[in-house]
Amino acid sequence: MSISTGRRRQWRPDWPASLATMRIHRRGPGDPTYRIDDAGRHWRALLTPEGPATLVLDLRAGDATVDAEAWGPGADWALSAVPDLLGAADDWSGFEPRHPVLVEARRRHPHLRLGRTGLVMEALLPAVLEQRVTGQEAFAGFRMLMRRHGEPAPGPGADRGLRLQPPAAELRRIPSWEWLQLHVDPARSRAVVTAARVAESLERTIGLSGPEVERRLCSLPGIGVWTAAEVRQRAHGDPDAVSFGDYHVAKDVGWALTGAEVDDAGLAELLEPWRPQRGRVPALVYAAGLRRPRHGARMAPRTHLPAPGRRT
Repeated sequence: MSISTGRRRQWRPDWPASLATMRIHRRGPGDPTYRIDDAGRHWRALLTPEGPATLVLDLRAGDATVDAEAWGPGADWALSAVPDLLGAADDWSGFEPRHPVLVEARRRHPHLRLGRTGLVMEALLPAVLEQRVTGQEAFAGFRMLMRRHGEPAPGPGADRGLRLQPPAAELRRIPSWEWLQLHVDPARSRAVVTAARVAESLERTIGLSGPEVERRLCSLPGIGVWTAAEVRQRAHGDPDAVSFGDYHVAKDVGWALTGAEVDDAGLAELLEPWRPQRGRVPALVYAAGLRRPRHGARMAPRTHLPAPGRRT
């Protein structure tokens, strides 16, 4: 298939699907791999097992049909993955909200779904860059990495400024001094390069149980439970993945369910009744917009490379 030739697919889900399911894959404002155009269409640049692709999705308001178009060698793979991306494989059976806050959130969002990309390195690279730094720092480093080492997306994606994440082989070649220029400290760059060396085996974790995925990811130096959960949520659509170690999640969920902030230990205790679907609780909390009141100024970006911290 010529890269200039787009492939099309129409898919009508059996529930009122929403393109908002995809927003979890957007890494901050200005993410070069993700765009939402003025018509509300969602554009993604992605490296599929069959090659690079540009994917655009549009949702018809009248009949909830999803119009998908893709370009590049990976176009067919990208189109075939659209249902999973929007949550077709997600199953809420067995989940009981129990708590009044969650009962109301579920009532207001009865069609909330967890999507999955099936692409591990795509989720792992930005997650590692987000370890132990502010979102502003992480997103800036990701943008610089895409500009320097990401290729333009196929077809009209390039015209929209979309860029592909660098393949594992390219990540392995980036020298340590260049990672520093990208404001990525040695601990995070080593974690990226180490993961890139075993990228093929990491991609084969799709379809494995959540605990096994976590075990394999956390066996890599520099990869901890927070990073593993971020990958499980996006690549695997794992309903039990919780971002323990996150600066906000424990505090927000604790505030929503108890009226007070909690730490990770408190979050684990709160969520235990929902195992093996604990990740649905934060998903409902955030879908309902239940974030604790913020006090004081936001954390300022560091002017030096970050020291090792907790979130990995």
